[in-house]
Amino acid sequence: MVHVHRDVQGGAERAAVFGISDGLVSNVALILGVAAAAEAGSSVLIAGVSGLLAGAASMAAGEYVSMKAQSELIERELRLERDSLAKNPWAETRELAQLYESRGMAPEQAKEMATAVMADPEVALEVHAREELGVDPQEVGNPIAAAVSSFLAFAVGASIPLIPWFFTEGNAGAIWSVVLGLIAAAAVGVALATFTERSKIFTAGRQVLLAAVACAVTYGLGSLLGATVV
Repeated sequence: MVHVHRDVQGGAERAAVFGISDGLVSNVALILGVAAAAEAGSSVLIAGVSGLLAGAASMAAGEYVSMKAQSELIERELRLERDSLAKNPWAETRELAQLYESRGMAPEQAKEMATAVMADPEVALEVHAREELGVDPQEVGNPIAAAVSSFLAFAVGASIPLIPWFFTEGNAGAIWSVVLGLIAAAAVGVALATFTERSKIFTAGRQVLLAAVACAVTYGLGSLLGATVV
């Protein structure tokens, strides 16, 4: 059976999962906190929309900076490795042969393998990058894709608990926000478990628990700071 591996180094998938989960949990918590402290449903709606836009922009900017720094660091290390391969090919060949020997290959076979790899500069760079840096030179990550993915995912997650407040307010709006938020949290958990091939029940339960704790804490704080929802 041939195994098909996902691209786990690019960053877009990770940003999407983190973004939708963070958007959901943070905005449902914000909405309930404001709902517990404010009497007007319009205040909750304004706060929710503001939280969605500000959070999505912040997530996108943070993801872009993070991925950009990571890709630039990898590119720097690749430049150093490329220079070393050009200036010290014998040392790099010996280093690669020693690596193969440490993995159980016979000395002569290890030397032949290393020499064959070093015959092609691009192959040599790819092999050394994988072995020494643990990265694929062809997949250093896409900061723009990660930022866009993060922005959209956060916006989707943050919009779910906000939907009821376009149609209702007070206790009804708060209850619907909680219900939709917990259902969405469970769905995110199931999707994440499917992606990582882990227990769907455990992962979904973990996501629901995190969302429930955030909701309870912020609603409690809101109740202490303001009036009860009417």
